[in-house]
Amino acid sequence: MPKDAHLKAAEHHENAAKTHRLAAEHHGKGDHAAGKKQSATAHEQSGKAHEASQAAHQKSQQQK
Repeated sequence: MPKDAHLKAAEHHENAAKTHRLAAEHHGKGDHAAGKKQSATAHEQSGKAHEASQAAHQKSQQQK
């Protein structure tokens, strides 16, 4: 169902955003090692979010 796919994509985007904010907090506090680690995790999550968005879009297109 396209709705489920869009919800899954939204969850991935939310997780990536949270991790990006956490990375920014670490960098802001001068903890660059932790910030770099969180940035890498955020980058991976952003990729998953992008893939989930594409899959949701394809499912929506199939419903037309």
